Amino acid sequence: MIKTTLKIDGMMCSMCEAHICDVIRKAVPGAKKVAASYTKGEASFLSEAPADESALKNAVAATGYTCLSAESAPYEKKGWFRR
Repeated sequence: MIKTTLKIDGMMCSMCEAHICDVIRKAVPGAKKVAASYTKGEASFLSEAPADESALKNAVAATGYTCLSAESAPYEKKGWFRR
């Protein structure tokens, strides 16, 4: 799994978070655990393969927000019994 984190400028409320989550789900059909935080100014999601960062930035820009950066990194599930 790959975790992608987007830094987004322009989110002001929970409705903005919902718009960004919808944009991510449409741009990356296999996205899981999609979440956004206007207080942190970021959104994140998990996917099987790395997402097309330029397509994500364009999709976010089309909704009126600004994607400042996008970072992808391998994701390892953390559980009670993993070390």
